[in-house]
Amino acid sequence: MREAAGLTQQDVATALQKKRETVNGWETGRTTPRPPRLAAYQHLLNGWAERYPATDDAGVRRPKGGDAPDASLPRDE
Repeated sequence: MREAAGLTQQDVATALQKKRETVNGWETGRTTPRPPRLAAYQHLLNGWAERYPATDDAGVRRPKGGDAPDASLPRDE
C-alpha cells in the first residue's frame, strides 16, 4: 500500500519520526511499532487501505475482512 501511494520507507519514517530501518522492520514483520507510533502507523495504513483496496488475481476488489467480491462493482460475466 505504501508503494501504491508512491511513498518510500524513508517518507514514512520521516513522517513518523523514525529511522527507515525501523519502518522496514515493521513491513517485514521483524518488529512491531509501539505506542504512540503504532496509532500513527495504523492511521496511515487505514488511509492507504481505503485508497488502494485489495484485489484478487483477477483484479476484483475485495471488501474489508471478507472473501466475497464487492457487490457494488460491475462484473464481467
